[in-house]
Amino acid sequence: HVQLVESGGGSVQAGGSLTLSCTASGYFYTDLCMGWFRQTPGKEREGVAGIEGDGSTSYADSVKGRFTISKDNAKNTLFLQMNSLKPEDTAMYYCAAGGISRCYDGGFVYWGQGTQVTVS
Repeated sequence: HVQLVESGGGSVQAGGSLTLSCTASGYFYTDLCMGWFRQTPGKEREGVAGIEGDGSTSYADSVKGRFTISKDNAKNTLFLQMNSLKPEDTAMYYCAAGGISRCYDGGFVYWGQGTQVTVS
């Protein structure tokens, strides 16, 4: 039983920066895989970035070099630092957690309600 709550979304200008956060509460038996996804109307969610229990990270090609995923384990908080934002980054952003420390497709079982990011 894990609850995830995102914050930090908003409207920014192209080229600007924004940092999203996601605070987790509930049971954590290990350092779980955590990730960020995004979704636009009529499309399936797409993976943006992931971080495994050992700290290793991965990124979608579309955001590599611009976005950085990180965690503050003491505060059970996940971050997504987004730089050089583009209009195509506009989406509802969701944080998610897997059931184990390693990340794998289909392994995300806990989801937040999302926070809207709009890039003009």
